[in-house]
Amino acid sequence: MMGTTSLLCLALLCSSMAFTACVAAGLRLELTHVDANRTVEERMRRAMARTRQHRLASTDAVAAPIHWMKTQYIAEYVIGDPPQRAEAIIDTGSNLVWTQCSGCSSSSTGCFDQNLPYYDPSQSSTGLAVSCGDAACSLGSETQCASDGETCAVSTSYGAGDIAGVLGTETFTFGSSEKVTGLDFGCILATALTRGSLDGASGIIGLGRGGLSLVSQLGETKFSYCLTRYDTDTVDQSHLFVGGSSAGLSPSSGAPVTSAPFLQNPDEDPYSTFYYLPLTGVAVGDTTLDVPASAFALRQGSSGQWAGTIIDSGSPFTTLVDVAYQALRDELARQLSGSLVQPPEDGLDLCVARGKVVPPPLVLHFGSGGGDLMVPSENYWGPVDDATCMMVFRSPSESTTIGNYMQQNMHLLYDLGNNVLSFQTADCSSM
Repeated sequence: MMGTTSLLCLALLCSSMAFTACVAAGLRLELTHVDANRTVEERMRRAMARTRQHRLASTDAVAAPIHWMKTQYIAEYVIGDPPQRAEAIIDTGSNLVWTQCSGCSSSSTGCFDQNLPYYDPSQSSTGLAVSCGDAACSLGSETQCASDGETCAVSTSYGAGDIAGVLGTETFTFGSSEKVTGLDFGCILATALTRGSLDGASGIIGLGRGGLSLVSQLGETKFSYCLTRYDTDTVDQSHLFVGGSSAGLSPSSGAPVTSAPFLQNPDEDPYSTFYYLPLTGVAVGDTTLDVPASAFALRQGSSGQWAGTIIDSGSPFTTLVDVAYQALRDELARQLSGSLVQPPEDGLDLCVARGKVVPPPLVLHFGSGGGDLMVPSENYWGPVDDATCMMVFRSPSESTTIGNYMQQNMHLLYDLGNNVLSFQTADCSSM
């Protein structure tokens, strides 16, 4: 973990104000796939590369998935007045809203490359620093009082490395007119992140359960997103909805809704941030895998750290705990035995000739009063060269993560007031 003391002289601004955040009628954010201008094959290869990078980084991390470094979708927005453009990965597995600031370019610890200029707080009339005594400085584990006793410092670790800076408030504008004033965010001045982990985005919008997440700061109890497919020739815009009527599902569509209750989170950081689901089993077509429900359950793993099943907007591909992955692999190999072809790349396990075979759907069984979610083959198999390959991988930890590739063309509603996640099949490009 890098130190933050030397970064505090680069404080956001010298003034401070009490924390406040307001929004009129919910937010609607347009999401752009980071590889939208690339071919289908290039998108799949880059996503697989992030998965392999994630798996290597995770072996030395906690027994929980790494979320943000694999994210494929970013939100476009502007900060301050006059507005400065920024892009951020949306991440249900972390809390902090942050962007790299202009001090990054001269920091001895360096910052990662991004597509847009760094945010410059000196050019904004609406940016304010958060002082050590402000309520916002005690909202989460990502912030702490600096050694000068005045500055609210930001420092946190991800699977891909560390970030550090100061906490400020700013006006964020989403879409054409939806302004959020006084939003607390990390003005990041130094990073030590794995190269390419954010794919040119400026930072992250955290949607987790912590006090500094976008959802918590807005005081909303619902948010939803609908992700368009990224293994097609064109990538349409996706959307994230926070609060307001747009966050709900569409009963008029006629598409069935599958719901599952969220499990009670552990109190320890970072496990208190995640959205755990009561997954109890997986079926391949009509065949239920012989995997005990305990393999997916929220529990303390062999290392003493928490493990379970997490839904994540920030991971491209689903990763299953070892016993479940092997059972899935074996059953698919049995059902597709006469159609399997040699995988075109390392890291892939099962492949069939592209356009020749349609693999069976998956069914995710959710206990504790939850329903069954049918996952079509195109949501867990993807094109690579002349083949179509299984895009589910072995987890590097004792946790299972449901990634965003499996969530495509589904409208997901996080109803925090009722503690329920709902899935509804949708044409996300039309929303």
